[in-house]
Amino acid sequence: MESTVKVTTTFRLDKELLEIIRAKAKAANRSLNNYVECLLMEKVQEEPNELTKRAMRDAENNVGLEKVERASDLMKLLE
Repeated sequence: MESTVKVTTTFRLDKELLEIIRAKAKAANRSLNNYVECLLMEKVQEEPNELTKRAMRDAENNVGLEKVERASDLMKLLE
């Protein structure tokens, strides 16, 4: 199993925001550190990669699209 290098850092947060995050971490039965790390990871992963960005541009510009009229035709394309 690959080990992950963890580093210690410091953030300044609004007191009320920190209280909300602590409560949510506790409700999820997770440590504050784990909860914040997971929130940040989810946010970072929301950004599409280059392949996805290119596909989105192609779709916006009708590049390489096929018209599908029936659900059965779509299922064939997905096979």
